[in-house]
Amino acid sequence: MCYKIKNPTETPVEKLIANEFLEMLWIYLIVDFITKLPLVVEKDMILVVCDRLSKITYFVITTQEIMVERLVRLFRTNV
Repeated sequence: MCYKIKNPTETPVEKLIANEFLEMLWIYLIVDFITKLPLVVEKDMILVVCDRLSKITYFVITTQEIMVERLVRLFRTNV
């Protein structure tokens, strides 16, 4: 019989460490618009807001003629 001597190539397993709990979500956002959609219930645009860290995404339907103040209100109430 032939016996092969194998050198251990794997590193020994260490004690597992739990990931840190992130308390500061919604710091880095991605905001985009999906425009020129067919009219449905008098809405033709979608506001997309995504948190880059947790990948939570919100979709808010609105119109293209929206003003900045109303857009801020939509963001606050829906996100």
